[in-house]
Amino acid sequence: MEPPKDFPFPFEPYDIQKDFMTKLYDTLESGKVGIFESPTGTGKSLSLICGAHKWLQDHEHRQKKEVEEILEGAVSTSSTVKNEASTQINLPIGPDWVQQFAKKREAEERTQKSREEQEAKVKREARLEEIRKNNRAKFFSNKRKWKEGEQADEQEEDEFSMGKDEPLANGSSERLEDEELLLDDYRSDEEDGSKQARSEEGGEEEVHITKIYYCSRTHSQLAQFVREVQKSPFGQEVRVVSLGSRQNLCINDSVRKLGSSHYINDRCLEMQNNKKKEESRSMDDDDRKQKKRRGKSAGCPFHQHIPAYSDQVLAEVRDIEQLVVKGRKMEACPYYGTRYAIPAAQLVALPYNMLLHRHTREAMGIRLGGNIVVIDEAHNLVDTITGIHSVEITGGQIARAYSQLTQYAQRYTSRLLAKNLRYIKQILHVLKHFIKCLGGTAGQSPEELSTGPPKVHLQTINDFLFTAGMDNINLFKIQRYCEKSHISRKLNGFVEKYQPSITLHTHTASDKTREPVGGASSVSKFLQQIKQGNKQQTGAAQKSDTQPLSSAYSKEDSPHQSSSPFMHIESFLLALTNADKDGRVVINKQDRLSQSSLRFLLLNPALHFSDIVQQARAVVMAGGTMQPVSEFKEHLLLAAGVEPQRITEFSCGHVIPECNLLPIALASGPMGRGLDFSYEHRNTECMMVELGRVLVNLCNLVPSGVCVFFPSYEYERQVHKFFEDSGVLKRLAVRKQIFREPKKASQVDQVLSEYSRCIQRCKTLGDKAMPLTGALLFSVVGGKMSEGINFSDELGRCVVMVGLPYPNIKSPELKEKMDYLDATLRHHQGQSPGQLHYENLCMKAVNQSIGRAIRHKDDYATIVLLDRRYHKSNVHRGLPDWISSHLQAISKFGDAFGAIRKFFLAKKADK
Repeated sequence: MEPPKDFPFPFEPYDIQKDFMTKLYDTLESGKVGIFESPTGTGKSLSLICGAHKWLQDHEHRQKKEVEEILEGAVSTSSTVKNEASTQINLPIGPDWVQQFAKKREAEERTQKSREEQEAKVKREARLEEIRKNNRAKFFSNKRKWKEGEQADEQEEDEFSMGKDEPLANGSSERLEDEELLLDDYRSDEEDGSKQARSEEGGEEEVHITKIYYCSRTHSQLAQFVREVQKSPFGQEVRVVSLGSRQNLCINDSVRKLGSSHYINDRCLEMQNNKKKEESRSMDDDDRKQKKRRGKSAGCPFHQHIPAYSDQVLAEVRDIEQLVVKGRKMEACPYYGTRYAIPAAQLVALPYNMLLHRHTREAMGIRLGGNIVVIDEAHNLVDTITGIHSVEITGGQIARAYSQLTQYAQRYTSRLLAKNLRYIKQILHVLKHFIKCLGGTAGQSPEELSTGPPKVHLQTINDFLFTAGMDNINLFKIQRYCEKSHISRKLNGFVEKYQPSITLHTHTASDKTREPVGGASSVSKFLQQIKQGNKQQTGAAQKSDTQPLSSAYSKEDSPHQSSSPFMHIESFLLALTNADKDGRVVINKQDRLSQSSLRFLLLNPALHFSDIVQQARAVVMAGGTMQPVSEFKEHLLLAAGVEPQRITEFSCGHVIPECNLLPIALASGPMGRGLDFSYEHRNTECMMVELGRVLVNLCNLVPSGVCVFFPSYEYERQVHKFFEDSGVLKRLAVRKQIFREPKKASQVDQVLSEYSRCIQRCKTLGDKAMPLTGALLFSVVGGKMSEGINFSDELGRCVVMVGLPYPNIKSPELKEKMDYLDATLRHHQGQSPGQLHYENLCMKAVNQSIGRAIRHKDDYATIVLLDRRYHKSNVHRGLPDWISSHLQAISKFGDAFGAIRKFFLAKKADK
């Protein structure tokens, strides 16, 4: 189908927006993989919404027409041929009448399915329309009646009772509560694994309709996108669901106060698991009374009214905050309510990790088959996938997991199945070898000195497993066991209840006679304390020869001491199941085990992206600065098996007029010295002097805000100190109040607000503020202010990029990545893939930083690139088209100064 000439839009779209939507529509209709570049300020989000939803409307209309034809028995010839071709594979072998009967039965089943789906859609639409009418009619005025009905429902459902009752006898209470900590019965793959998996799924599910999955990097970006949907022409009719983590959506205050996302996830899953167990258990009256007393573990009181809540979600477009407010009003869980609404939703907004991580995707019930995937802010997609699937575990985490699992096994030896004990023994064996690889000894404190000298080296997965003595262990089985038995959740509950810790053992002569198996002496003491009623456990430091490890740290230094780190161990074990060529293991061995670490480095991100591009109907990767595009095509798409003809590209210019942008590549400073901020020369005094002179001249000339990006925090610190010692800082402060990017994320908002207030104050006072004309902000490439921060209008009249921020070429991880690319990809125009990757990392960082300026059609700014290397053609090619096409390569500072002066005088005259 040809793209329409007109798209619904809240105002008359620009030509580049029309082109964007037309190309997007064609990409979705053709089932292609598109790379779309549209600079910030060109209405990219609105173009995505209107173009994609127009296609979805037309697609649903075609589907509805086909269903009507099927129900009327007037299927077109082409559809009949297509359906017959699709059923030929399943036809039984036999006489013609048998095949005819099979065809007839297939057609009847297809017709019946279409009829049921159509009836379900009609009912759902009627239900949602009724909710919309009620909402418009101030349905909340009837809240009191609904509330009374809800309270009556709660009284009938004992499992949601949170009331406290008299405690049970100590012995029976402890035994009952410990049942929650016991591992689930596990059957291996050879026995009844498939049946077990089916039994866990349970329940029927609503039919999934064709939908658009929109994902972005942060929840704030998703919330902004949802607000754009609300303002679009489709805001009143589209069914939108915003997915988020439990940390963002949970309304159970007793769970939210746990703080950490790991704690919240574990507690929520534990409550739902306990609820399922209670529901499946046949209980007499005594059991029911006992259950009431144990109400806290029976389930979450907000895990109710989920269907009613999901209907409310679909009836009106809401962002994350609004979903939470609605959940509190209905006392229904927003996390599970939004998940329940996924099948009927037309647009699902979700963060990166939910889409890009397969296990998370499957757990959330996200189905990509036949659907559209839109990935916004996709410039860092390759790095994001690599980061999500690269896992690091510290020696301290491994030691704690080993100690806690040992104590868990000894406490419940008599109550666990033999299979559970066997798998626990294998896991302990794996952990013991991990500790040995880092120079430690299982059962000892991670603070004790390691054996052997500190060093960092990389190994292939197979080499690591062989070196660690684990080459004969089936990690796939262990990983499946961890997943199905919920061992991390059980162990976390055990740790929260009994607070076992690694113990620092003081070696004495009498200790030598004790059996040193997994720290058995410490474990024995710990178990003995439990048998005595745990009376001493909550008191002061115990008078014994053991001391909890947690006392060696402050609470700030050990945030995970009160929980089990086993979830991290699971992630690392899963990473080790990758193919040998797709990853490396970084062994970081230091003086102490607690300072050492094991890290899995993913080398092939296409491995985890291939499912998405193969299953989805179409995939769109959009961003403000997608250059260099070659990296997406080579590293991600072609490597994931996407055919070259399926890949399509779109790039547009900016909506601003040419006179609103002045990009300059400056090769020399005011003293005539060539600007070279490479690692070898940037620390020289002459380079810093030239940099200071450039900035002083710019601050005298540029009004309002100037933002300077340095290649690293360390270099920013060095430059700032040099400016301070040489008096440059005082000269800069005459015209601009100076701000510096903080290293702590919590301080970023404060610095930005002060920076903004200073500029606004200077603008309001005008000449009265002289000689102060604005503010100067020292930022860092790849820091908190180089991405996602809006320096529009007066906040960013000039953006200065100091040098080219190439990453550290001596980094073992980077060298391994470059070697991997050289071995797997073809050379391009005489340049190795590894070298291209190295340059692309630099240019992506540059593009993100300079993209902070020019945020809307009336904005204007100058971009100054300080380094003579910006005059090279390969660097030009790495810049976005809307900048490179206007870039002025100027060798002399005087010429650049004149051009900038003329630019701002013209803008002043326009006002």
